[in-house]
Amino acid sequence: MPIYDYRCAVCQGQFEARRAISADAPPCPACGGRSMRVILSAPSIHGAMARGRDLAARSIPQCGKGCRCCP
Repeated sequence: MPIYDYRCAVCQGQFEARRAISADAPPCPACGGRSMRVILSAPSIHGAMARGRDLAARSIPQCGKGCRCCP
C-alpha cells in the first residue's frame, strides 16, 4: 500500500498515511479536520543508493595524493 502525504484543509498541517488508492482521505491527526491528498511519496529503497554510490566511487581511477582533482 502506498504512503500518501496529506495537508489539512483546516489547520494546514501535513502528515503521512498509508492508504489504498481508493480509500477516503483520513482526518487530520492534529485537529480532526478534513485533509486533502497532496502527493504520492517517493518509494523507500533501503540502502541501494548508498551501495551504488560506494561502488561507483571505487571504480573511478585516482590520480594520486596531492593532486587537486581527487578527493
